[in-house]
Amino acid sequence: MGSAVLDIGGNTGALVVVTGPEWSGREIEISTKDQDPLARTRAAVRARHTGAGTRYTAVFPTLPAGPYVIWRTATEPAGTVVVAGASVTEIEWWQLP
Repeated sequence: MGSAVLDIGGNTGALVVVTGPEWSGREIEISTKDQDPLARTRAAVRARHTGAGTRYTAVFPTLPAGPYVIWRTATEPAGTVVVAGASVTEIEWWQLP
């Protein structure tokens, strides 16, 4: 359980937000910096079992490259991240400003 299929290449990348186990089952929302902040994309945090142990992540498998706002609550941003095209960008929740 917990595998994900990513559709990246060209100007399309993916975002992985790493959290702690207390986030399991909760959703994380993002929006592009130039988009209406109410128009958001969300992904659920799931346990991802790897050879190195279990990681809790929200995976956004197909995103246009560019800057995104990660939302802590419905009205409070947690920070920003830039998604690169043709690659996977990973950020740890606890390192957001």
